[in-house]
Amino acid sequence: MHLSAEQEKTPVAVQRKELLSWALYDFANSGYTTVIMTTIYSAYFVGVIAVNMQDTSPGLPTLLWSIAIGFANFVVMIVGPMVGALADHRARKKRYLLISSVGCMLTTALLAFVGPGEVVLSMLLVTLSAIMFAQGENLIAAFLPELVAKEKMGRMSGYGWCVGYFGGLLTLACCLSIIQWGQAQGMADTDIIPITIGVTAIIFALTAMPTFIWLRERAIAQPKEAGVSYFRSSFNRIQHTFKYATHFKDLFRFLLTLAVYQSGVSTVIVLAAIYAQEVMGFGRQELIVLIMVVNVTAAVGALACGHLQDKIGSVATLAITLVLWIVAILTAYFADLPEHMWISGNLIGLAMGSSQSVGRALVSKFTPADRAGEFLGLWGVVIRLSAIVGPLSYGVVNFLTQGDHRQALLSTLLFFVLGLLLLARVDENRGKLAAS
Repeated sequence: MHLSAEQEKTPVAVQRKELLSWALYDFANSGYTTVIMTTIYSAYFVGVIAVNMQDTSPGLPTLLWSIAIGFANFVVMIVGPMVGALADHRARKKRYLLISSVGCMLTTALLAFVGPGEVVLSMLLVTLSAIMFAQGENLIAAFLPELVAKEKMGRMSGYGWCVGYFGGLLTLACCLSIIQWGQAQGMADTDIIPITIGVTAIIFALTAMPTFIWLRERAIAQPKEAGVSYFRSSFNRIQHTFKYATHFKDLFRFLLTLAVYQSGVSTVIVLAAIYAQEVMGFGRQELIVLIMVVNVTAAVGALACGHLQDKIGSVATLAITLVLWIVAILTAYFADLPEHMWISGNLIGLAMGSSQSVGRALVSKFTPADRAGEFLGLWGVVIRLSAIVGPLSYGVVNFLTQGDHRQALLSTLLFFVLGLLLLARVDENRGKLAAS
């Protein structure tokens, strides 16, 4: 991506409606993660789609769910940086964002037609939708360095995550209303849940529209090198990034830190509902209400930490959130009453909103303005790697312990402890200086 001298100043002159349209994409796609990944469909897959496998092999449905998510993130980990660099080179972040968004919406809608026992089809559609979702997440993040100055990135990233959690809250509230209505009509889960999936896809489509109407593509396409394909050119840029890794020392140190602690975050996102259902005996409605409340606390955490990191620094703020994560996981591990799970859930909400907002902002601070898509693509690689390692480790431990979710959760604690130790090696000021 090449920016002219005038365009380098755009972060301080962006219209408010464009900033809003950027944040609204987080609002739009959060319904997907909340309903499909975290709350309704993950529990539906284990409890309905693949329930027959539970009798013959305890823990297998959870493992299969982890494999589907893990494979999707493996694909994005390989392809993500290439797409990001290609989007920079051809100035097509917005076009690629539209393609990935439509792909996610369509494959999500198709999940509504999958019935009990159709495990392979369900895994295929979940994998495809997760690939499209993750690619869109990478691309929307790549717009951030164009929209605001570095000293405001923490706040803007926090706004995006905050708005996103309210998007998840809206979608969940709609789904809860549908479930309550369906149960009052005497409908089975196999009739109710497909409706909630369709509604999730529709909300995604409607609320993402402002992004594609108002968000501008500021990058300028670079001339294609003679005899070199766009993909080869993009690959060369990525090679260049790794070649000069020593220059971006703190970026790569933070990416390693992020890979570790985000493995724990990813585990909680895709398996928290299963844990609450299988260990604490939460029903579907109680589970949805819990996640709705968690979304509110997550929004508060993202908003508060967005301001806090601009005052005390992103690294210091992230250290606080990792301590919160450790306390939250220990609370869930020792929980034996529903009240304990509510306490843990709200601590998780505060920590989740904070850590995700801070992580994206810190990578943006360490990113040169002319390589936003490429470097945020690397951020996406790390996020995807963690989404493979974390959930799969949980699934494997759960399977090896014959379905012991508490032992699987305890293994997740290690990611946050190690992440906190690695964070001490990251120098924020030096990282920002290298980027500029």
